[in-house]
Amino acid sequence: MIGHMISLGAGVIFAIGLSLSGMINPDKVIGFLDIFGNWDYALVFVMAGAVIFNFFSFRFLRSRKPICSHSHFWPTKMEVDKNLFIGSALFGIGWGLAGICPGPAIVNLVTLEPKAFVFVLSLVMGMFLFKVTQKLWE
Repeated sequence: MIGHMISLGAGVIFAIGLSLSGMINPDKVIGFLDIFGNWDYALVFVMAGAVIFNFFSFRFLRSRKPICSHSHFWPTKMEVDKNLFIGSALFGIGWGLAGICPGPAIVNLVTLEPKAFVFVLSLVMGMFLFKVTQKLWE
């Protein structure tokens, strides 16, 4: 139970960070991606802050035992393969078209905006379709 409460707390902190940084606003994200137009560079600082924080915190956490689990769940696959390339491309295309990615979309559900519900429903359907067709991809 304590693990679920810590996960919920981490999710709330993540949602607050996304809201404060403007990452839940599709127009801000699209402005960031429009480097040849009216470029909004503010999200560079958000991304740089996240990369710097994670760089140091992951180094710290690697030498520690987890509090709410029997082990850390670090990625084991280190090479770039076809699946990673295709998945990254699809993620980037979707992010560029919609101006939103999965984390901010879930946070946007509290706004009751129909676009957020359509996005999350499409996200869930895409994950389900991948699971059903996963054997074909391998």
